[in-house]
Amino acid sequence: QVQLVESGGGLVQPGGSLRLSCAASGSIYNIFAMGWYRQAPGKERESVATVTRGGSTKYADSVKGRFTISRDNTKNAMYLQMNSLKPEDTATYYCNADVRVGLPFHDSNIWGKGTLVTVSS
Repeated sequence: QVQLVESGGGLVQPGGSLRLSCAASGSIYNIFAMGWYRQAPGKERESVATVTRGGSTKYADSVKGRFTISRDNTKNAMYLQMNSLKPEDTATYYCNADVRVGLPFHDSNIWGKGTLVTVSS
């Protein structure tokens, strides 16, 4: 069974930093694009940052200059370094990936269960 597991969330004061990790496991043949998404209470899920297998990145305007997405293809892992955190960054953060899995191979889009980030004094 293929799954994504996020870790690294928690409570942090405004201006602080956190590093989220996403680990993929299971019968994965290849991982294409990966991304971090977040959902605040009462709001829709939104894209935070995405990264291609080759390392090209895109960021939401609200996090540009503060967040950095990266991935390690040798470990099937992705990271989100979050600096200068603001209360409005409070949300559950989800890992998402386009993967090629199984035998016979097929492509699928999968989500993790999320990790909560709370920015508060």
